Amino acid sequence: MSIKRYNAGEYDVAVIGGGHAGIEASLAPARLGLKTVMFTVTLDWIGNMPCNPSIGGTAKGHLVREIDALGGEMGKAADKHTLQSRMLNRGKGPAVHSLRAQVDRRAYSGYMKHVVELQQNLDVKQCEIVDVYKDGEVWHCVSSLGADFTAKAVIIATGTFLGGRIYVGEVNYSSGPDGAIAANELSESLKQLGVPLRRFKTGTPARVARDSIDFSLLEVQPGDEQTVPFSFSTEKEPENKVVCHISYTNDETKRVILENINRSPLYAGEIEGVGPRYCPSIEDKIMRFADKKRHQFFIEPCGEDTEEMYLQGLSSSLPEEVQIELYKTVDCLKNVKIMRNAYAIEYDCVDPLFLLPTLEMKGLSGLYGAGQFNGSSGYEEAAAQGLIAGINAALKIKGEEPLVLSRSSSYIGTLIDDLVTKGCMDPYRMMTSRSEYRLLLRQDNADERLMPIGHKIGLIDDETYEKFRERCNLKEKEIERVKSTFLAPSLLLNEILEARGTAPMTTGMRLSDLIKRPQLDYEILAPFDKERPNLSFSVKEKVEVEIKYEGYISRQQAQVNEMLRLESKVIPEDIDYDSIKGLRLEAIEKLKKVKPENIGQASRISGVSPADVSVLLIYLAK
Repeated sequence: MSIKRYNAGEYDVAVIGGGHAGIEASLAPARLGLKTVMFTVTLDWIGNMPCNPSIGGTAKGHLVREIDALGGEMGKAADKHTLQSRMLNRGKGPAVHSLRAQVDRRAYSGYMKHVVELQQNLDVKQCEIVDVYKDGEVWHCVSSLGADFTAKAVIIATGTFLGGRIYVGEVNYSSGPDGAIAANELSESLKQLGVPLRRFKTGTPARVARDSIDFSLLEVQPGDEQTVPFSFSTEKEPENKVVCHISYTNDETKRVILENINRSPLYAGEIEGVGPRYCPSIEDKIMRFADKKRHQFFIEPCGEDTEEMYLQGLSSSLPEEVQIELYKTVDCLKNVKIMRNAYAIEYDCVDPLFLLPTLEMKGLSGLYGAGQFNGSSGYEEAAAQGLIAGINAALKIKGEEPLVLSRSSSYIGTLIDDLVTKGCMDPYRMMTSRSEYRLLLRQDNADERLMPIGHKIGLIDDETYEKFRERCNLKEKEIERVKSTFLAPSLLLNEILEARGTAPMTTGMRLSDLIKRPQLDYEILAPFDKERPNLSFSVKEKVEVEIKYEGYISRQQAQVNEMLRLESKVIPEDIDYDSIKGLRLEAIEKLKKVKPENIGQASRISGVSPADVSVLLIYLAK
């Protein structure tokens, strides 16, 4: 039956999706004064966490800090509803320190729902968008009920809803995460626009009842004594309200999985979508790491006011009765009661090579992609892309220059550059190892790297920016003071130095030179520094890192300067790669597909060699 369409309203920006990407993509243009609408298949799942109830983690914590520095909301929401806060990788250098917070799943979602409801210039609508098309310079978003909304720009942030299909053993059915309806018709509409879609998959473990777990058999994982917030505007450190626990699978777990592996839809060939390489299901771990005796998993609370516990590391798509059997092989779960079974979900997403660095789709002016639709995984990666897509949609409508963050400026820049130049064959996950400039892209200096940009755009208000500048001034003054302060030798200080395995002092030394010793730090030397001012933890952290790693930072900055030189060499849009002598055929094919904007971007394309880059440089010089 044909549904009659009607004119439902005109907007500047329309965002399809209310997940982590959709939230930031909606808030950014609305806060920049543009009339914006967010469409979601259910208002109750805005900001939902269908997988792990946490924010941050290795490299992901960096993304949250950067989102906050640009004016996004994720860090504030996480701080508000933290249950447990931990800084990961403390035993390593500051470049890889990453904040992770266990958060209250429903409270976080409720907070985000209220934020978008209260946001000026933003309408929030529950409806399924089934058709997107362009008429002249105007985009149309048509709902399943015939409502026809028009907008100057549209952002696709569909998460795992687009063509979503749930798999549990031999059973599979159309669905979004957590039983929400899937968005099936929109896929066909996007294909008609020429958007290249493919299938990815992800999964989630079961949620189990707290009273069915024997906690006496578990290793406790407490939060940090000194907690740190995500948001630079959060003044009170988050409170640790809960503990998490650690356990392990065993040989019996392995036996159950191997005996039933033919019932896994992944191994039975029923799932065509490619799964995440760095977050495999438990059956995938057993098959891929056959020699490993056991696999670690974590038991984490989903919230303060729920008895649901999350089994991180035990995601599965095996039949429900097999899930029960395999969970019960672990001693602490002998009496486990499953409240929500584990499942795999398959969904449609775009080939990110179809995207420009602004996240606008090539040849489809005003149409943007964000989040898992772009081939990434994770809440944090999604929110980062949503923010950039929302900002660029707004800037395009305003007739202003787009925001393209470089790899040397941020993990957000690295994430987007990886997606649009290298593409991805499986759901992309951000890791610190993906950045060649990670010593410069630390958590502690995300505000210094990006807050001036957020302020210039208009997402960071003047009061927040002034507090940021005050922090910078305090840091610079303290670094200057530390470099000019001398400590005299003393018996107590030398005892500390010897206990730390470093040479005792025989003459006076600069405080900065002592801090540079690997075994020493800013706080240990505090009792001997009589002039030390009272500074916040964040300022002291910046001071210590910049002094201790001064030489390494200088060398990495030199690498950045060379990269920026290549980034400044723009490649003309009408360049004819076929006519350039010396370019290999593979390089020509990849360059024509990606269409890099500059030499730096071209050098990062898989299949383009340093020799090809040299040929391009010579050609452009002519």
